[in-house]
Amino acid sequence: MHVPILKQGDYLIATIQSVLSDADLLQLRDDLADRVGQFRSRGVIIDVTVLDVIDSFATRTLRGVAHMLKLRGAETVIAGIQPDVAFAMVQLGLTLEGVGTALDLEEGLAFLNARTKRGSNVWRGPIPPRSAPKAPLDAQTRRANRRRK
Repeated sequence: MHVPILKQGDYLIATIQSVLSDADLLQLRDDLADRVGQFRSRGVIIDVTVLDVIDSFATRTLRGVAHMLKLRGAETVIAGIQPDVAFAMVQLGLTLEGVGTALDLEEGLAFLNARTKRGSNVWRGPIPPRSAPKAPLDAQTRRANRRRK
């Protein structure tokens, strides 16, 4: 089953719509890695609301995807883990350590906005031209600056 990946501004949203096989999860990983580079995305939301089971392979894969995308420059948040699924994951010792989680898509967007805002000074376009060197200050300006201190 192909997972649709939508572009929303600087973010990608992957909404899982049915149970995924292991091969589907690996395909999602590859698709997200490609799209993050293609669109220069700053964040990814993986919406797992429809999943009623997240097994050890899915947990490990989602954690690996998040860490891989971080290396590609994008924050990742897993949104919509159902209460019963979260309980089962805890009972089985499955964690998404180091990966952001959110209650739903709206909270996931807020999470990414907060996380990527801190890094908003990161340049993501072509290399900007260098500015012209500043002219040296004349003696009169240097004296005036010293008096102000």
